[in-house]
Amino acid sequence: MHRTLARLGQIAKAMSSNSKLQEFSTCEISDALIKLAVPNGGYIPDINMVSPTTTEPSVRVCGPAYTVKMVLGSNTSAPKLSAHFVDTAPADHVVVIDAPPEAKNAVWGGLMTAGAQANGALGVVISGRCRDLSEHRSLGFPVFSRGHSTLGQSPFTRPSEINIPVQIQPQGAGAEAFPAVTVVPGDWIVADQDGVVCVPVALESKVLELAAKGRAIDEKCMQDIKAGKGVQNSFKLHRGK
Repeated sequence: MHRTLARLGQIAKAMSSNSKLQEFSTCEISDALIKLAVPNGGYIPDINMVSPTTTEPSVRVCGPAYTVKMVLGSNTSAPKLSAHFVDTAPADHVVVIDAPPEAKNAVWGGLMTAGAQANGALGVVISGRCRDLSEHRSLGFPVFSRGHSTLGQSPFTRPSEINIPVQIQPQGAGAEAFPAVTVVPGDWIVADQDGVVCVPVALESKVLELAAKGRAIDEKCMQDIKAGKGVQNSFKLHRGK
């Protein structure tokens, strides 16, 4: 019972934010960013929720980004951190980790989740792999990643820099056709069961306005479609196309 209550409390905390962006889904936010001519719609591809579990659709993380740049362990020329990046993660932020695309090891594990949770971090978004899935889930900590692994960081990768802009490149089939997403420290990160989006701070108010309009239109479309008026006719009536 104690674990369940703690878990629900963490989920509620993950949804807390000073931004009204938390009221909208990642899909609604991406639609708004596309209308604002952001070519990738803020979407960071192929990073999905692995904790708590996808059976908990109420989980939504919304907070400013705290960025971490990882490099390969063989890279001796890149800067080194003087403190562990988890220990310096600020409260009410989302940790965003950019790991080398070649890495097959995890860059986040259960002990890091415990440390981040103790510091009041809202969750972690990993362009890379994590491990210790059961530990993240038992703690109720939101983790979004490209995959998972049995391997830890050493000797494969290491953290190099924090709180710098990171450019997250799409990976895999079709990657060359999709624009990279640049995450600047303090940008809004919203993540839910559909995926992860990044909202530049300068666009927040415009995204909120367009997302609200889009939701109202979609609600009208849904009513008409359920009433049997057809998708095409509903779209033409409410979306104008």
